[in-house]
Amino acid sequence: MAPHKKINVTFLPDTRRVSVPHGVSLLEAVHRAGIVLPTRCGGKAGCLMCKVSIDPGESAALRPPSEAERRKLGSLLDQGVRLACQAAVWEDVSVHIPEDPLKAAVRRRLEAARRGEAEDLW
Repeated sequence: MAPHKKINVTFLPDTRRVSVPHGVSLLEAVHRAGIVLPTRCGGKAGCLMCKVSIDPGESAALRPPSEAERRKLGSLLDQGVRLACQAAVWEDVSVHIPEDPLKAAVRRRLEAARRGEAEDLW
């Protein structure tokens, strides 16, 4: 594949898309898309904070896991979990970004309030 070819990465659930050069890490693609994905290790597969997931049928769209990523993720790799700092894009791919825990809690409360269950939440 030509290194100048742009790869389309779609981030779910927000359906945010970005085009990046072949071989760019998912973490770089995340940043280019303006998505916040926490990390502490500076992209060295140390903190495991940048976990994302892809559908199993799209695993060939990313560079195969490195030995460091295999050690860190183990059986999670079989479930489509990858470290954004280690996975490089080779082909168009859709990536599931985990929901921020605080946003998830707020979303659950809002959904419950819409269903009339707000009194049970406090």
